[in-house]
Amino acid sequence: MNNFYVRSVLGWGVALWFIGYVLGFIFFAFVPAAVIGWYVMPLGIAITCAVLYKWVRMDSARDALLLGVGWSIVAILCDYVFLVTLLNPADGYYKLDVYLYYVLTFALPFIVYRIKNAGQR
Repeated sequence: MNNFYVRSVLGWGVALWFIGYVLGFIFFAFVPAAVIGWYVMPLGIAITCAVLYKWVRMDSARDALLLGVGWSIVAILCDYVFLVTLLNPADGYYKLDVYLYYVLTFALPFIVYRIKNAGQR
């Protein structure tokens, strides 16, 4: 397994998921549980874009696609294990904000890759 997969896909994937997880617990004290995702999401997007722009090296669109797929798998698995089964939310977990989060988790690596490489064509 090469360094890109270990550090970028698994390392940053788990780290970014964990940041969102902790933010969810912080917001739990201040906002209704049904809207926590809408408060976490803007911060998560900003943090993810900063990580992608500064610390993740994507040499090709293929790398960006693999990163998006990997991060999505990490997010879905960790959400299921640590939120759905462990916390068992009374009103369920999967709502519009969660689906949007999964789409953004998949798409942001490719979007940032395109922005970073826009001037190189």
